[in-house]
Amino acid sequence: MSEFTLADLERIVATRAAASADESWTAKLVAAGQPKAAKKLGEEAVETVIAAIEGDRTALVSESADLLYHLMVVLKIGGVELADIMNELERRTGKSGIAEKAGRTK
Repeated sequence: MSEFTLADLERIVATRAAASADESWTAKLVAAGQPKAAKKLGEEAVETVIAAIEGDRTALVSESADLLYHLMVVLKIGGVELADIMNELERRTGKSGIAEKAGRTK
C-alpha cells in the first residue's frame, strides 16, 4: 500500500501552483482561474463515472487520480484546505447519511 496521502498531494499542488505557468500544468490551471479549473474537474468527474459504469478498473483508477488532482487544484484556488474537508467529513460521521441529508438547509 502506498504511503502517499491527499495531504501530500495538497502540498505538491501548493508548491506547483507557485511555479511558473510555463513550467507547471498546475500553475497554468491556477493562472487560468477557477472557471477553467472547475471545468477540468467536471470533465474528470464525467470520465470517472464513465469508467465506473463500464467496469474498467484500470481507467477508474487513472481517472480517479485525475479527479482527485483537479479537485485539489480547485480547492487551492478557492482557498479551501484539505483539513476543512476532513473536518466536515468528521462532523458528518456522527449521524447517518439519511439524517445528515435531512438536516441540510435548502
